[in-house]
Amino acid sequence: MNDQIQRFLFERTNVRGEIVTLERSYAEVLDRHEYPAAVNHLLGELLCAVALLTDTVKLDGTLSIEVRGQGALSLLMAESNPGGELRAIARLAEDAPIPGEEAGFRDLVGDGQIVITLDPTDGHRYQGIVALEHDSLAGCLAAYFVQSEQLPTRLWLRADGRRAGGLLLQRMPDESLNQDDDAWERTVQLAETLKQEELLGLEPLEVLRRLYHEEEVRVFDPKDLRFGCTCSRERIANALMTLGEQELREVLAEQGGIETQCHFCHTRYAFPASEVEAMLDAPQGPASTVH
Repeated sequence: MNDQIQRFLFERTNVRGEIVTLERSYAEVLDRHEYPAAVNHLLGELLCAVALLTDTVKLDGTLSIEVRGQGALSLLMAESNPGGELRAIARLAEDAPIPGEEAGFRDLVGDGQIVITLDPTDGHRYQGIVALEHDSLAGCLAAYFVQSEQLPTRLWLRADGRRAGGLLLQRMPDESLNQDDDAWERTVQLAETLKQEELLGLEPLEVLRRLYHEEEVRVFDPKDLRFGCTCSRERIANALMTLGEQELREVLAEQGGIETQCHFCHTRYAFPASEVEAMLDAPQGPASTVH
């Protein structure tokens, strides 16, 4: 099964959708970390969600989703860019008990919020925040669309530690496209019948055929997805500078240099004292950060 996202629409309606399947990129995220099984499942769902949202908003830039919780899982983050590159991390709260494999979304994150950041190549960064008021990641993200975009949106997200899949349906505001008043309710009801083994085990076109064999569906060319990290020596250096001169000099005095690694891909970066001193002496422009 290829890592792909595929757009589709229902003819003569204002209902559109996307379906995503992940296997290799999902495995590459998990291979770099050792998380409990329940966290691995949620990471798969989040990877699918960030791919779906990036394609939905048609962003020429980076989109990230951060789940900031107050439970055993304090942070879950995934990021996608226009090149189809995905990356994700999770962070367990200190001294938190290891969650069981059957732990659900709210069991893991507790109360908190989801922060969705759109960072276009040209233009201003936008952040949307929605409270964790639903029992699933899909439910919280659907609430985000209603709150920020006023667009009825439904998501179905599944992952089992090996494969991850997602389906998104959205009702567009242009009613002039719609010649079928029941289309939204009908397509959502049919999607509710989708089983996890179908979403994770079948090719996307076969999933759509099983769900919507009586509908007239137009399918667009799929887009390939893959794991990719946007870290670089320059971005890591910029992140170090946000620590401030005093803290950096204290680290240099103690260690003689600075070693760090990217949280997403574990690439290690070493900065000798002479390089850090040169960075501190250089004129500083606007600060940028790397997660």
